[in-house]
Amino acid sequence: MKAPISLPTSTVGRNALVTIAVVATGAAVFWLRDILTPLAMAIFLLIMIDGVKRFIEDRTPVPSHLAGAAALILVILGFFASIGIVVYGAAGFFDESTGVVARIGPRLDQILVDIYRIAGMTDEPPTVSDLIARIDVGSYLAMVARQAQGVVTGSIFVLIYLGFLLASQAGFRRKLVGMFPDRAARGEAQEVFQRVRGGVEGYLWVQTVTGVLICAFAWVLMRAVGLPNAEFWTFIIFIVGFIPVLGGAVAGLAPPLFALVQFETYWQAVVLLIGLQAILFISGNLIQPRMQGDNQNIDPVVVLLALAFWGKVWGVVGMFLSTPLAVMAMAILAEFRGSRWMAILLSGDGEPYAEEEGPAKPGKNRVNPPQAKAD
Repeated sequence: MKAPISLPTSTVGRNALVTIAVVATGAAVFWLRDILTPLAMAIFLLIMIDGVKRFIEDRTPVPSHLAGAAALILVILGFFASIGIVVYGAAGFFDESTGVVARIGPRLDQILVDIYRIAGMTDEPPTVSDLIARIDVGSYLAMVARQAQGVVTGSIFVLIYLGFLLASQAGFRRKLVGMFPDRAARGEAQEVFQRVRGGVEGYLWVQTVTGVLICAFAWVLMRAVGLPNAEFWTFIIFIVGFIPVLGGAVAGLAPPLFALVQFETYWQAVVLLIGLQAILFISGNLIQPRMQGDNQNIDPVVVLLALAFWGKVWGVVGMFLSTPLAVMAMAILAEFRGSRWMAILLSGDGEPYAEEEGPAKPGKNRVNPPQAKAD
């Protein structure tokens, strides 16, 4: 029977050491965010490449080296395609004849007039020009330009880090043997790595499958009401689906809000709002819980706190990686006796490990810990 690794210290000293280490780690990831953010994204892509590679190997007769090359090409192309689709789709909003920007002024004026009429107000409603005059548009445009520049620069650094990580994979096994000469300790370290990888891959699998289902129904709904750029909004819904809490809000509210601007009537926005909320409700309460199983045994409060923390520290990239990082933290903390109480707090059911019969199954990030042992 396996149990968490224990450290030969008193309980008070051990807990104090763990607390100090957590605080120091939090400070380090904040101060070094410019370096660690692209590195974390590169590690995330590396895990995706490894998962795609093993998927190809298990289901095709392709040799291992060719499967690795194919996985790398697919993930890199998907990475750049995502950026290209977002940039190209966003550019459509600024088209002088058909873009949202060309229609937003008159349409918002009409919406304000309708609101005043429904509310029974007799005053003259303000125009959009009056409202915009009160806003410092230049500062917002400068912020958008800085964000766009940051995305391009960050993407370059992500690819550089990814290249070095791929190059260092060849010596990883030798490093593992050097760090853990004892075979039993090395097996435990590999088990922790497999658990972390399985948790992240399980999260990606669940989010990808449910995201595709949501996007399929959302696309049909948007095409049914005639919303322009339905494909762009479908892709946005898929991408933001990887951001917990906020992703669902954006997916359920952004298309209806833009439908208000695009159409002269309101029923299209109402249909989109009700339809998208129904789709997200069914997915979040019926489909995802059944698929997650043991792959995401994370407390909902922890998911929210992780989103807030990593969003504050690493911005949008931190929001995307918040749940995988929480899964990784729980798997690692559960291995040590001094930090296992933190893993229990992070878990959804108080058990960072789950009972499992027979050999370990791919994609499971928890196993039943056998007996306690000392270092």
